[in-house]
Amino acid sequence: MRKSGIDRPWKRPGAAVYARRRIATALRPPVTVYPMPPDVTKDEDVPVRMRDGVTLRLNLFRPAGDGPFPVLLSAHPYGKDSVPKRKRGGWSLNPQFRIMNQPAPLRISDQTSWEAPDPVWWARQGYAVVNLDTRGGGRSEGRGDLLSDEEADDVGQVIAWAAEQPWCTGRVGMLGVSYLALSQYKVAALNPPALKAICPWEGFTDAYRDLFTPGGVVENGFARVWLLLTGRAARLKTDLAAGRREHPLRDTWWDSLVPRLSEITVPILVCTSFSDSNLHSVGSMRAFQHVGSTERHAYTHRGPKWASFYGEEARRAQLAFFERHLRERDVPPLPRVRLEIRDRLDHVVQVRDEREWPLARTDWRRFRLAGEGTLIEGEDEGGTGSVTFDLRRDAAVFEHRFGEDTELSGPMTLRLRVATTGATDPRLFAGIEKWSHGTPVPFEGSYGYGRDLVAQGRLRLALRELDPVLSTPHQPEHTFRTLQPVRDGEEVDVLIPLSPSATLFHAGDTLRLVVAGRYPRPRNPFFGHFPTHYAPSASGKATIIWSPGHPSTLEIPVIPKS
Repeated sequence: MRKSGIDRPWKRPGAAVYARRRIATALRPPVTVYPMPPDVTKDEDVPVRMRDGVTLRLNLFRPAGDGPFPVLLSAHPYGKDSVPKRKRGGWSLNPQFRIMNQPAPLRISDQTSWEAPDPVWWARQGYAVVNLDTRGGGRSEGRGDLLSDEEADDVGQVIAWAAEQPWCTGRVGMLGVSYLALSQYKVAALNPPALKAICPWEGFTDAYRDLFTPGGVVENGFARVWLLLTGRAARLKTDLAAGRREHPLRDTWWDSLVPRLSEITVPILVCTSFSDSNLHSVGSMRAFQHVGSTERHAYTHRGPKWASFYGEEARRAQLAFFERHLRERDVPPLPRVRLEIRDRLDHVVQVRDEREWPLARTDWRRFRLAGEGTLIEGEDEGGTGSVTFDLRRDAAVFEHRFGEDTELSGPMTLRLRVATTGATDPRLFAGIEKWSHGTPVPFEGSYGYGRDLVAQGRLRLALRELDPVLSTPHQPEHTFRTLQPVRDGEEVDVLIPLSPSATLFHAGDTLRLVVAGRYPRPRNPFFGHFPTHYAPSASGKATIIWSPGHPSTLEIPVIPKS
């Protein structure tokens, strides 16, 4: 581990070992499929007619017995009938299980579509399950409009229809991962009377900030793949790929895709995992913080996305939540925040209950960037210095070694005074690594990536204008509405918010801050963070500067020992 202040974080040890494991899980994903038993009833392609005459279709699963039952509904454009199929020697799986790494085993029924709740498992808990093809998706008619108010109105109509059926108690909840989480927010903001609870499991809330252009930097890896796949899976009338090109800044078009979180009042259990910071982590925590629901709960984890969702502990939480709000049973409420702290990829240090996020007792500490690649704690403004690095080839690094066990739970913020030369439209990428005994410590990341950073953030410097309404003291937000081009050699002050995390650093461990002009992890599909890809700085150099009156700092959330 060099302390010269310059490094190349794209080259880290362990790539070959990781690649072998990655290839093995791609060839044989650790996914077990079981057939639907005869005590679960399935009605296929049940039609529901919308007010405008378009017919949507759903699959309905019911438990044994006459009912009535509470209903769990998921809505998505991916095709409700895209489920595992039996073949010679086993089961065919959704290709996403191979494209995206599966580091832990999971078990689903042969009726489980991509990122939907397992209808067999839930039927056996006494719930009717509705898996809906949204407009234009699967076998539903019409042409869909992703993330739209029209889509939310459709789902609201299906909720009202379900509540009126003789097999339903009149109480409906929603559950699902990713897009099946996103589709819950806007309909919940409409407050349909029969919708009694929602459980968006890892779902972003701002398409510009969280997926397509985080930090004002275009994401053209996963976003491009997702747009291509949804365009093939569903018949759509809105071209989001064209829309993002036509609207590079955050404007009213992007605003129309954002749910009105403050108008959501139903009880909500939101999974705000720390292992999806390239997609859902920031937005799902935003949902927890800003919904209007009196009963709101955050379930945090840093494990694999799909193995966690279908795992025993998460299902216990989901079931307790719906038993309370759909069955109206005398079940104790979940903790406001289930906080999971890890010290590495595969080790949970502690799981405890908390009441808010960020934690009220946080000791917000600022570390000054200083010479020789150091981070120095304290309010003393120190001396003058700088480090210059090539935006395409190198990264500036700064580190601090902890003298005692230290828990960092919360968001971090990087404040830099920086100048660029020879750079057209520069971007900066920041990441926090953990090192122990001279070796980087890996963490679970988005898309099953097992060599992730502790936390990360990025910023297109021309979009550095802060939003005074959305920003809070420890969670800055940018407007992304006004271009402020950076002149060659001009010194500017920027704030880069980093994704939330909950990580224990043991005594002797090192926090390592990395700042680069491109994403600080390789994209290679075997050992890198595929399919993540952010548009990098094209060329030039950056100089990070600190001086009395203009320090560059990293703010970290230290949790005092109880």
